[in-house]
Amino acid sequence: MHTPLSLTLAGLAIIALTVALLIRGKTSPVVAMTLVPATGALLLGFSLGEIGEFFGSGLDSVMNVVVMFIFAIIYFGILQDIGLFNPVVTALIRATRGNVVLVALGTAAIGTVAHLDGAGATTFLLTIPALLPLYQAMHMSRYVLLAIVALAASVMNMVPWAGPVGRTSSVISLTPTEIWHHLLPMQGVALALVFAIALVLGLSERRRIARLRRSPDFVGRGEVDVDAIAREFVERQQDERARQGYHYRDARWARIATALISVALLVVLVTGWLEPGPAFLIASTLVLPLNFDSPSEQTDAMKRHAPSALAMASVIIAAAMFLGVLGGAGMLEQIALSLLSILPASVGPWVHVIVGYLGVPLDLATSTDAYYFSVLPIVQETAGSFGVSALGAASALIIGNVIGTFVSPFSPALWVAIGLARADMGRHLKLAFPLAWGLSITMVTVALISGLLA
Repeated sequence: MHTPLSLTLAGLAIIALTVALLIRGKTSPVVAMTLVPATGALLLGFSLGEIGEFFGSGLDSVMNVVVMFIFAIIYFGILQDIGLFNPVVTALIRATRGNVVLVALGTAAIGTVAHLDGAGATTFLLTIPALLPLYQAMHMSRYVLLAIVALAASVMNMVPWAGPVGRTSSVISLTPTEIWHHLLPMQGVALALVFAIALVLGLSERRRIARLRRSPDFVGRGEVDVDAIAREFVERQQDERARQGYHYRDARWARIATALISVALLVVLVTGWLEPGPAFLIASTLVLPLNFDSPSEQTDAMKRHAPSALAMASVIIAAAMFLGVLGGAGMLEQIALSLLSILPASVGPWVHVIVGYLGVPLDLATSTDAYYFSVLPIVQETAGSFGVSALGAASALIIGNVIGTFVSPFSPALWVAIGLARADMGRHLKLAFPLAWGLSITMVTVALISGLLA
């Protein structure tokens, strides 16, 4: 017989140990989210058969998300392989015309477009090397570049094929598309705010550079050649393809057809006509023969992106064990009931909003996996006791936290960006953290007023 107290203590211990392992980075999230709950359930006296049932119920809730992630990563990887976004990026570089404010705004636009695939490392690999020479030529701060790209990419992380929404979907049993539809108005607001921040940073940089130019020690450079920088970006992408030794069908009609398929895919995702999993599967099988001649080249294209796809899919499958045990054994329910017994009645209905306001600082104290697989279930259960919907509670945590995705040192992709920009993490956090937290608080407040968190 499992008492409420034993379930509460065991659940808290499983969550605390899992979070600690994820934060310390001593083991893979897959290992932590599988072994810790399974061991905890065994120690509580649950049989192997019961643990298998817990995992089965958890797996049922995440399989659609797993399929979506696998083929979304492959699909957008193919688009990067063929350079579909290159014309957009180079056009935005040229559109800045060497104007500091336009460069800042263009950076926000490039970061937004580059993060359409939902992969942070890819975004930074595309944007930082392309824009850093432009920033250096104009004496702009590399930390402004990092901050703007990080904020733009974080906002785009609300798309259903990115990590936060996918993880949330596996917790609250709604499809990623349903969650995204609910968040879409806030994503639009957030993008507008990112461009506003880019404008302010651009104006600030213009004033700083003006003061710098008046300094007697200033050594000026010649006219900034944005066309040359754009050409260098394209050449770098071509060199990378040559280095990896793969070929694609370099034909205008193939790129146009791929672009049309991408537009159609976005329409399908926005309208909800088809679930994301089969939508990305169909789209991937359409663009593969369009852009790669032989079956072997098509297979190689999938193999190139299989490691990234498998890494994300394995985390979601491990979450099925973690959430299945906590939910199936009744631990989450007992933790929520225990919290309710000690929370003042006036706080309970707002617990999700409070955690949302603390979303960015929590990203510095936890990992993304710990936040969505440990904090969210407890908040959802607690807020649900006061009539808050699972979608409302989850939205508060996503909106509050997603902006801090690339401000946290726990983001491996951010370290890629720091290395590419030859920057210092401390200086990046000094500029980006206040901006991200302020943007997060503003978004949660707007969402609360608009009724999205009910």
